[in-house]
Amino acid sequence: MADMKDIQDGKPLTLRRQIALTAKLSTPAIIAQLSTILMQYIDASMVGRLGADAAASVGLMNSSLWMFWGVCNMLTMGFSVQVAHRLGAKDTTGARSVLRQGLTACFIAGAIMALIGIAISGRLPLWLGGTDAIAEGASVYFVVFVSALPVLTLNYLAGGMLRCAGNMKIPGLLNVAMCLLDVVFNFFLIFPTRDIAIAGQTLTMPGAGLGIFGAALGTVAAECLVAAVMIWYLCRRQHDLALTGAEARKSYRPTRAILRKATTIAAPMTAEHIIFCGAQITITIIVAPLGVIAIAANAFAVTAESLCYMPGFGIGEAATTLCGQSYGAGRFDLVKRFCHLTTALGIAVMTVMAVIMYLCAPAMMALMTPVDAIAALGTEVLRIEAWAEPMYAASIVAYGAFVGVGDTLVPAVMNFGSIWLVRIPLAAILAPVTGLRGVWIAMCAELVFRGLIFLWRMKTGKWLKAGRTPEAEGLPAEA
Repeated sequence: MADMKDIQDGKPLTLRRQIALTAKLSTPAIIAQLSTILMQYIDASMVGRLGADAAASVGLMNSSLWMFWGVCNMLTMGFSVQVAHRLGAKDTTGARSVLRQGLTACFIAGAIMALIGIAISGRLPLWLGGTDAIAEGASVYFVVFVSALPVLTLNYLAGGMLRCAGNMKIPGLLNVAMCLLDVVFNFFLIFPTRDIAIAGQTLTMPGAGLGIFGAALGTVAAECLVAAVMIWYLCRRQHDLALTGAEARKSYRPTRAILRKATTIAAPMTAEHIIFCGAQITITIIVAPLGVIAIAANAFAVTAESLCYMPGFGIGEAATTLCGQSYGAGRFDLVKRFCHLTTALGIAVMTVMAVIMYLCAPAMMALMTPVDAIAALGTEVLRIEAWAEPMYAASIVAYGAFVGVGDTLVPAVMNFGSIWLVRIPLAAILAPVTGLRGVWIAMCAELVFRGLIFLWRMKTGKWLKAGRTPEAEGLPAEA
């Protein structure tokens, strides 16, 4: 069975061994992503039982939360990719140095993002077009999540570095644990004390009755507990990265060389994510005048759709690891082969998931809301979106491969250019005429376009600058 050491040691990898290694890394990453989505399903389903206003409050803030979470995640990638390159070059000392500096820099970045989020939390729901009926709940939901950003940012860093080191199992297992913890916490925090009939017996289940606040608090508590374990494992147990003995006592102060390289990698991704989420927020503003039913249906459909595309993100994480370590080892032909192989796998998996989503859309929506009008509208837009999933997979996985070699600027421009030049104008034109259906038709068209341009860039090979290694880019082994 092939493993990451085969890449680092320069051993030949047949197509069969490449496929085996891709599957080995992709499978736990897909499971991790699916568990995350299951957690979102559970949250949406529980909040949906509180009524349309509660569902709309959460749905209104989702795009803004994605922006804050995503920015923190993108910032950590500047350090994780450097670790992949250094491990590929068998420079474990340099990799540990990047880890130490990343812990400091990412915690500070998370704290800054938290302060910004708290400062705007009171007015944000109104800026997004929310009514007074849902604004207070939306603000409470948002502020709980952003307050935890320093810890969550370290969680993103730890998970990213473990994956870039080839360890997909631990992040996957911990994501499953987070899902289970989320269920337990939400069960007791969202609803008040109530009687439940089980096997003919009536049981009184205690509950805090905190509603939307309980939903946010339960999820954040689960994420923070898992973050603590993830960070501990990375820093104490992960082979080639553990900070023990003398390594733990070295400097954690970020150096100019590491920060400069991290900025070069992360800045385009971060800017792209901000602009991309700005577009998502614009979509929210376009949807808001369509009413509470449309807001809730849009939020639930986005959650339901994620079941289809999150496996693509899992494969994209594997692509980042495989291409990043191959790049660090100077094996540029192998980088191309892994890029093509993982992209093909992503398209295949998400095509199957799209068929499942199309057929099961009514059941998926019924799980999340008892309101028939919301479920019916959500089912319609999900079936529209199913047609875009194969090309969406192409953009997700190819992007992961490009990130692995540090190529982030052009793909970032492609991502936000596509959404602003195709999706937003189409949605603005169609929404007044066809309502929420028009917004999702615009999304479908844009995702197909985006996938095609990513496949075109992959074919040109311009994303891979052969001949570059971490040392050639001016990064000393111990920075």
